[in-house]
This record gives sequence, structure tokens and C-alpha cells, in this order.
Amino acid sequence: MGLTFIEGKVSHNRVSVPLRLLVDSGATYTVLPQPVWKKLKLTPKREQSFILADGTVMKRSVSECLIVIPQGSCHTPVILGEKNDEALLGAVTLEELAVVLNPFERTLQPMQARLG
Repeated sequence: MGLTFIEGKVSHNRVSVPLRLLVDSGATYTVLPQPVWKKLKLTPKREQSFILADGTVMKRSVSECLIVIPQGSCHTPVILGEKNDEALLGAVTLEELAVVLNPFERTLQPMQARLG
């Protein structure tokens, strides 16, 4: 089993931050570490509870920003992580970018989208 990382950047109000993201198709939302979202001056839009893989429940604030990766760009919801939280690229952002994780090649590939 391996991990897949992708280089990208996140932007808000003309401020951009380069970022190495762990692709985590099991995570609902993309996570930005605290130093990143503070540099972007993101503000919370809402608070939400999340369940971790071990069953732990935690609350985090959610905001939104522009994300850019080699496969495209989109505005996406992001969890405002804490200082030591890792940058994750979650399923909602993957779907908005119309890409899927190929676990065999550990790459992002175009999604076969369905209509209806």
C-alpha cells in the first residue's frame, strides 16, 4: 500500500500558497493546515463534525478557496485544519475536478462522469 501526493496551490483574494497534498479519496473534504489557511486569510463559513477512521469525532470550521492542480482548478470547500493537520485532497474536490485516484498507478486520472 502506498501514499499518493500531488503538488498544487490554493488561492484566495489574490494570495496563493503552494502545497503538497495527500490524495485521500476516503476523506470527504480537502484539509488545509492552519499556517496555509491563515496565510490565505480564510474565514469560517460554518462548523461541522467529522468522524475519523478510528471513530473519533471532532469539530472543524469549513471555508472555501480556489485549488489548482495539474489536472485543473475549482473552487472547493476546505476544512480549516489545525497547526499539525496534514494537507489532504478529499473526495468532494476530486469530484469537482472530475478526477479519480488510480490506486494501481498512484495517479489522478479523468473521471468517467455519469449524467442521470
